[in-house]
Amino acid sequence: MSATVLVTIAADFAARAHVGARRKGAAGEPYINHLAEVAALLAVATQGEDAVLIAAGWLHDTLEDTATTCEQLEDHFGPEVASVVAEVTDDKSLPDAERKRRQVETVTGLSARAQLLKIADKTSNLRALAASPPVGWDRDRLIAYIDWAEAVVGQCRGQNGFLDAVFINARDTARRESDAKIAKDGA
Repeated sequence: MSATVLVTIAADFAARAHVGARRKGAAGEPYINHLAEVAALLAVATQGEDAVLIAAGWLHDTLEDTATTCEQLEDHFGPEVASVVAEVTDDKSLPDAERKRRQVETVTGLSARAQLLKIADKTSNLRALAASPPVGWDRDRLIAYIDWAEAVVGQCRGQNGFLDAVFINARDTARRESDAKIAKDGA
């Protein structure tokens, strides 16, 4: 399968798997926007040269958030794509705090591709947090998320200058917007 076909089929599969899903932010944007942003960040970071990673970017939340199995990913996209997606998938049977702790502890043991995917994912999440924070999140929760994203990404920086720079920008913007939101809301 050609690189273009692989990425195109991954985008289609992701859109179908996440149909109707929305982001947590107040704007409630379609979830596919997050997947598209992650894949686009990875495409730019690799100059379009790593179709496996770009496809994994499209698919990175399918095991966590849909009924898709790792076997289905392997059947459709091959073992490399399925492996990268499996590496970045949290065990949803664990409490949220435990999943977050494990991400920080295990990120250095991930493959280079999975680490780049983590950076792109956290960058997209921070951009969304800055643009449209989830309803009901106070400043402490916003800052805790930003700090946690920094802890995860801090373990795997240095592999790709572009991703490092966009993450830092997203982190700093999220901090500024969190402070501005709090100042505006008077909290």
